[in-house]
Amino acid sequence: MRRLGWNGFTVMAALGVTACTASTTAGMTTTEAWQADETAAGELREHHRHHHRGGVMQFVAMSLDTLGPDDAKRPQVEQLQRDLHGCMAPTSATHGRLLQAVAEGVAAGAIDAVRVGAVIAELDPAELAIQECGAETLNRLHAILSPSERAELTEKVQAHWAVWREVNPDGGATGTSPGGRLPALTAELSLSQDQVTRISAALQLSGEGRGRRFDRARAEGGLNAFAEAFARDPFDARALPRGSSMGLAHHGASRMASFYETVTPLLTQPQRATLAQHLREHASHTPTLSLN
Repeated sequence: MRRLGWNGFTVMAALGVTACTASTTAGMTTTEAWQADETAAGELREHHRHHHRGGVMQFVAMSLDTLGPDDAKRPQVEQLQRDLHGCMAPTSATHGRLLQAVAEGVAAGAIDAVRVGAVIAELDPAELAIQECGAETLNRLHAILSPSERAELTEKVQAHWAVWREVNPDGGATGTSPGGRLPALTAELSLSQDQVTRISAALQLSGEGRGRRFDRARAEGGLNAFAEAFARDPFDARALPRGSSMGLAHHGASRMASFYETVTPLLTQPQRATLAQHLREHASHTPTLSLN
């Protein structure tokens, strides 16, 4: 079973978004294919920076987009993916309220940390509810997939975890790595070098996250336990440890909110307006089904 140590190309290939292997890039030049790779990778990182709905269940649902089962199984897999999204619907609504609250604070020039914190606190019980709701769906999914399809799915889940880890670092990191929030924000808002310097310093001081400490090892153990169990027969999702998502939604949402709380005072009014609109678009995002 593949675990960690993924490089960027391996992650994108595992997720089925590498242009050189995708059927949608037929006829592209090498440059066009490379640009498609970069766009797909950037969009995936952007998603994992802003959407924290269901931990392992979210990774499974996203992985089904590119699993590619045979045609006879496709309708069943699509229905199971819809069922997983249904289990995550309450958390999606909570997360939408979080993004709206952050967007309103960005537009106003200061984020209401108390309001935002109250919404984030709702994510922990919601994650447990998702695990319980989705258990039977995972059991049905395991039953219809072949061993090779199960292995492919778990590899995609772990690849999503690798991307999520990159863009949602542990406490103390400032999000200045190539896949982090600050480089993405710099490109999106055309930040000046002075702004980048001041924002980076502010993030260092804030730690980009003042909430509880995230137990990365526990989360990684939960992901690996799911992957190993799903590859075997028999499989029962209800036998997985409660809380196997291990606070992924809470941690990701906290990091995101704290980042925007720190950078907002250092943006110009036009930049805040652009960023607020961007966050509102994320708040209204709904998952689409695509197994092609």
